Amino acid sequence: MLVKDIMTETLACCTPETSLQQVARLMVEHDCGAIPVIDDQQNNRPIGIVTDRDIVCRVVAMGKNPLEMTAGECMTSPAHCVHPEDSIDECCNLMELHQVRRALVVDDQGCCCGIVAQADLARHAEADKTAEVVCEVSQPA
Repeated sequence: MLVKDIMTETLACCTPETSLQQVARLMVEHDCGAIPVIDDQQNNRPIGIVTDRDIVCRVVAMGKNPLEMTAGECMTSPAHCVHPEDSIDECCNLMELHQVRRALVVDDQGCCCGIVAQADLARHAEADKTAEVVCEVSQPA
């Protein structure tokens, strides 16, 4: 099975200048916990990702005002990416190596075209592979 077989293709993206309030709105509108950050709307190349955990741990917990911050000030960077033609095993290995719960999917031009989350693995990959990813990603850093 390949990444293209399990990835979520429809995703919302933002730029580094997008306000965190708008990022949070996108999460609500798209029922997700992560928004890829792209260089600009024309190139669509991922430079990072903002997760709900990033907002809580890097902004709220540090006493910063999320209404005054942008995606670029909060994002995790670099973005860890796979290609649609990569195997699920390659994707799992990348997620384990970098201890990330999501991998962005980029096309041959490096443009963001999807995302693979642990939930996608749980729905489509073998149970033992999913368990391995969850275990490795959850190890203390």
